[in-house]
Amino acid sequence: MDLKLRIIYPIVAIIGVISFGTIGYSVIEGWNFFDSLYMTIITLTTVGYGEVHALTNTGRAFTILLILSGVGAMFYALGVAARVIFEGEIREILGRKKLNKKIEKIENHYIICGYGRMGKIICKEMMQNNASFVVIEKTSGILNSVDKDILVLEGDATQDSVLKTAGVERASALISVLSSDAENLYVVLSARGLNPKLKIVARASEEGVEDKLVRAGADNVISPYHIGGVRIAHTVLKPAVVDFIEFATRSRNIELQIEEIKVKEGSNIVGRGLDECGIRKDLGIIIVAIKRAAGDMEFNPTSASVIKQGDTLIAMGETKQLEALEHLVGA
Repeated sequence: MDLKLRIIYPIVAIIGVISFGTIGYSVIEGWNFFDSLYMTIITLTTVGYGEVHALTNTGRAFTILLILSGVGAMFYALGVAARVIFEGEIREILGRKKLNKKIEKIENHYIICGYGRMGKIICKEMMQNNASFVVIEKTSGILNSVDKDILVLEGDATQDSVLKTAGVERASALISVLSSDAENLYVVLSARGLNPKLKIVARASEEGVEDKLVRAGADNVISPYHIGGVRIAHTVLKPAVVDFIEFATRSRNIELQIEEIKVKEGSNIVGRGLDECGIRKDLGIIIVAIKRAAGDMEFNPTSASVIKQGDTLIAMGETKQLEALEHLVGA
């Protein structure tokens, strides 16, 4: 039964019994409204006060009927209220346990702190790429708007206990896009202390905060206002370049995509040049750059560039071609 109906029915029953008793005493005994209501209330609540006026035999019979029906209705209402409260608490507890079990099973996932305007966009991209992630949000009003398919943990991301519940020690990366720079700074400090190997990306709103976030342990700091300003300027100054980048990085673009593909351990292309692998000739994929395991970036590699274990290939091509390259790299 719907929760509203479960609450409305007992209320209607109590009001009905009170009305029934008040009207009954008025008709049978001829009392005024207040005396009839008072007698009804003390009868239903069984407080044991004396009768307002002497009752006739008919009035006593009516009182017996009122007690049997009214007390039953009162107990029914109290029982429903207790059930609603108790079941709500049980449901909340079970819901938290179920969520915690789901989080405990995942690893190498992403943690997103904050589900504001940026957080929603990040989650959308994560879902489109089938990435495993957990959202931490403390505002109850925002929690109600979160997609039901998203694992969302209610709590303060600046607290170590909340980060641990989100699996920060097993996560591969954390993104902090909270509303204030101070909160993002606290998150970075806490997360870095809990997982020294964690990749941390943080948002910065004010100038000069980037250096502090990096010193606190952030690997990358993003300033939305700076990026937005540069993007707007480039849209006017270099429109063709901006159009190409947007076209190549658009989600689910089947014509062209730029992806990063890591060379897995034991891949048979390790130690071979790009021309030997047939990446360009056979697959028609452009390798824009190779990020070496040490962190160095080799832009526009030549056909003689040798692929090494741990390299990350920055590749551009159609979706099917990139899938073929992933198969080749992981073979």
